[in-house]
Parts: sequence; structure tokens; C-alpha cells
Amino acid sequence: MTDTAPTRGERDNDPGNIRRDTTPWLGLVPRDQCEEKVFCTFDTPEHGIRALCKILLSYQRLDGCRTLSDVIARYAPSNENDTDAYLTDVVARTGIGAGQAIDLERPGELENVARAIIHHENGRCVYDDATIQKAVSLALT
Repeated sequence: MTDTAPTRGERDNDPGNIRRDTTPWLGLVPRDQCEEKVFCTFDTPEHGIRALCKILLSYQRLDGCRTLSDVIARYAPSNENDTDAYLTDVVARTGIGAGQAIDLERPGELENVARAIIHHENGRCVYDDATIQKAVSLALT
């Protein structure tokens, strides 16, 4: 039997499991209105996925992450994750080689990587293409 109970990331519209900090994310629910205090809670899945995409874009634009290996090492550091296993999973789900150059400014590529991260973080991706595409569009504008 498959577990159909929503994951924390799904319940909180934060499928990237983004930790709270001082970033004033679009659609972020104020901390005092949330059960979850460590991770973000968003008002819609699109806003949570948009935040994930904005983070990935900043890794490429500001931190010079040019490969999937660079991005995953930054997103899932080894002090918190099994980064090698995370990268292996994302490589398998995206079909992009670990050392292959990526361009997250391309909507399709950003969608592909975001979907793989969501799947890894939640054990599945329950979001349809339209939801992810809308979030990517919001992130790129």
C-alpha cells in the first residue's frame, strides 16, 4: 500500500523544504500563523516552488554554479544531507550528467531540476506540469 498522507513539504506548500530565514518570499505565511517554525510555509504550491526556483537561479547567477553537481552541493550540503546520494537521484531523474553544464534560465531545464529536487525531498512529486510551469514562470520574471 502506498502512503498517501501529505509530506510536510506538501502540507506547507514548501516542497523544496526551504528553511526559514529573513528572505521575504512571495506568499510566505508569517511564522506566527504556522505550525512549522523551522521550514517555510507558503500560501500556494506555486509560491513554494517559485521560491525553490529562485534559490536555484541565485546559485547559478550569483554563486557561479554551472553544473548539477555544483547546484546540489550548494542546495543539499553534506553537513545536512547525503549529498552524493542526492546528486545520484537528481541525475537519474533529470537525465543530466553531474558534471554537465546547465542553464537554469531555460524554463524547461529549471522545471526538470526543480521537479527532481521536489521528488527527492518528498519521495514523490504530486504537482502537475501546469503548477510547476507557473512557478517557473513566476521565478523567471
